[in-house]
Amino acid sequence: MRIEPTVPADVLAAIRAPLEASGAEQADAPLLQPLNLLLELAGEAMRARLFVVQAEGGAESCLRPDFTAAIARQHIEGGRAAGLYWYQGAAFRSAGGEDRPEEFVQLGLEMFSPGGGAVEAADAEIAALAWRAAEAGGRKDLSLWLGDVALFGAFVESLDLPETLAGRLKRVAGRPRLLWAELSRTGETTAAGGALAGLLAGLSEAQAAALLEEVWALAGVEPVGGRGPAEIAARLVRKAEAAEAPALTEAQADAIRAFMAIDDSPPYAFARMREVSGANDGALKAALAGWDARLLELGRTTPAERVRFTPALGHAFDYYDGLTFEVRSDALGPERPVAVGGRYDSLLPRLGGQSEARAVGCMVRPWRAWTGGEA
Repeated sequence: MRIEPTVPADVLAAIRAPLEASGAEQADAPLLQPLNLLLELAGEAMRARLFVVQAEGGAESCLRPDFTAAIARQHIEGGRAAGLYWYQGAAFRSAGGEDRPEEFVQLGLEMFSPGGGAVEAADAEIAALAWRAAEAGGRKDLSLWLGDVALFGAFVESLDLPETLAGRLKRVAGRPRLLWAELSRTGETTAAGGALAGLLAGLSEAQAAALLEEVWALAGVEPVGGRGPAEIAARLVRKAEAAEAPALTEAQADAIRAFMAIDDSPPYAFARMREVSGANDGALKAALAGWDARLLELGRTTPAERVRFTPALGHAFDYYDGLTFEVRSDALGPERPVAVGGRYDSLLPRLGGQSEARAVGCMVRPWRAWTGGEA
């Protein structure tokens, strides 16, 4: 396993200082994490980047690739309505290149709050903390790249697409590669989802899981890999839904491509969004209005000339549903961000939390933040 070099202790302390000064309490996460949960959050393609450990009995775990979901679970299990936590520790992810470390140190901050109230102030606070932590590493070539998954959803609504198609597009909004795959099939008919998938699609989640267990029992099938019938049934249902959804027209796809191609300073980016949106743009206008408050707060710590906005900004895990951001270094390029983060309210109910709860966080790679780091 390729291990990232050690950052000098004084540099690490300087990078960590803004997170500690926020008033957060320190948290940690178990080294082994449930594989099924992470695959559900990131998709089956993520498996190749995980270090899988199989315990006796066939259950699979993996070395933690990230801290966010684990700390969110701990927060929910603690029964607290609000919480602010910082962490520091090793994460493990196969990078697929000889020059990329597979074990590396992460610093991060996660903020949880009960539902209600505006989210803009918390979004700006977390992005600003990530910027200050990254900047403390000594680099002078940093820029802050902003995105917003919710803006894409509002833009899709402006196009008045069929409900099933709009829903499918929104589900992949935070994962640009999947979105581009949708755009590439313009005018095509989706392949059939299969008889079993179609049958399950007409049932409730509990009924679908029960039917799948019955089919397994009749066929003498013993599932392996830790995936339960409810999870497998849910995936088959999504496949059936995709089969029934119509494809985009060329004009609709062109509008989405134009939206995703936006890459400019925030004021010009938002003006361009209004230009390419459809007639039903009320939700988009409302979502854009919230950005005035975020930018005002960010302007107190981040030079305006170093801020960019692009709707195509997404992360490996698909639980982000609002603000997304990256702190990038000109020297390291977009594939090696110094810090990343965003809002992930929808993750909490998926982990058993309250549906109205709010969550936003960030992660910093100290080695990349340090001027001596090249990873």
